[in-house]
Amino acid sequence: MNVVYLAQDPTLADFGKDPWWLVLIKVAFAFVFAVLATLLGVWFERRVVGRMAVRPGPNQVGPFGLLQTLADGLKMAFKEDILPKAADKVVYFFAPVISVVCAVTALSVVPFGPMVSIFGHRTPLQVTDVSVAVLVLLACSSLAVYGIVLGGWASGSTYPLLGGLRSSAQMISYEVAMGLSIVAVFMTAGTMSTSGIVAKQAHGTQLSIGGLDLPAPGWYAILLLPSFVIFFIATVGETNRAPFDLPEAESELVAGFMTEYSSLKFALFMLSEYVAMVTMSAVTTTLFLGGWRAPWPITLWEGANSGWWPMLWFFGKVIALVFVFVWLRGTLPRLRYDQFMRFGWKVLLPINLVWILVLSGLRSIEDWDTESKVIAVGIPAGVLLILTLVWPSRKPQPKPSVQEQVDSRPHGSFPLPPMDLQVPPSPRTMRVVAEREPANIAAGSDSREV
Repeated sequence: MNVVYLAQDPTLADFGKDPWWLVLIKVAFAFVFAVLATLLGVWFERRVVGRMAVRPGPNQVGPFGLLQTLADGLKMAFKEDILPKAADKVVYFFAPVISVVCAVTALSVVPFGPMVSIFGHRTPLQVTDVSVAVLVLLACSSLAVYGIVLGGWASGSTYPLLGGLRSSAQMISYEVAMGLSIVAVFMTAGTMSTSGIVAKQAHGTQLSIGGLDLPAPGWYAILLLPSFVIFFIATVGETNRAPFDLPEAESELVAGFMTEYSSLKFALFMLSEYVAMVTMSAVTTTLFLGGWRAPWPITLWEGANSGWWPMLWFFGKVIALVFVFVWLRGTLPRLRYDQFMRFGWKVLLPINLVWILVLSGLRSIEDWDTESKVIAVGIPAGVLLILTLVWPSRKPQPKPSVQEQVDSRPHGSFPLPPMDLQVPPSPRTMRVVAEREPANIAAGSDSREV
């Protein structure tokens, strides 16, 4: 596959040349994007889940309820900040800060667009990029677990401690599957630079299979479909989102690792969750969905991938992935902890290892070019993986009759209502009837009318 680097595609040589004020503008933009995405993300989730549940959602504070999240943030800021007596004050304070900083830092190596002109300076729409930018993303994701674990431990309470322990096991387990999925990306792209990975997903490439030149999809979500499916599942588990929100688990752990947090510290944990969701959506867009490049058929327009337009395509892809996060929360129930861990270690990890081995073997075949081999095997493997995950694992059993259900219950487990659904009268009713019965008989009336 021949990749043509256009003039607007940034390379590593384009970074490190910006004046200090331009760097500050980029850093401020990334921070403001994270905060605004959180505010709008909470509103977006409430509206979408409300739509799914056939209820309006927030619609009173501001137009379309847009200021509801801001009002909730102000309310949390003025709430009383309660510090448990048994808490470690220093760690208790810094734990939510660690979670927010790690989530925001990952945005520093995410490309928002191509080379543009800002106040006369040609610069890439990205804070910075390094030759191992993907490892920076993994490091930020790995460090985020410290905020949750330390927050649960520093509270000095049982439920937060259990939530922190569950978080550490969950996030570390799914980081393994996430890392292996990324391995497939830079095996194919030949680089760990995020701007380089986006450039390698350029459209309009040609594949040569058996002497035939065929157009090839550029997105790694298609070329590396198994890696994309596993990576997105791992991001849902990594960000503690439903159906993998076991660290919080209100029905089991009150509120998990942040049970003892209130006021602004609780708001920071909430902020970190939504920033992590937006950040992982941006990372997924960068690694698998072509980054800021326009999807087909917008690419038929020659100016689609130049200027400031690519930011629109990038934000559109991020919003689409955030919608999938919300969609999963509104439709799937929470998994049991043993099911969740079994799924990560016994399903995703073996499949990912086998796929990496297959991908390595394909690269050693000399008859086809790399992209042709990946398409020939990767797309069928990805479809098979999706079918395996969604296909029912058991044959549905016939539903037993009501009498069979009653007979199968252990004797004395709990009282059952009569099968004719006629509930016997209460003792108070029986006592009233017994008291009135002599008077009714004396009056010549039927006692059953009472």
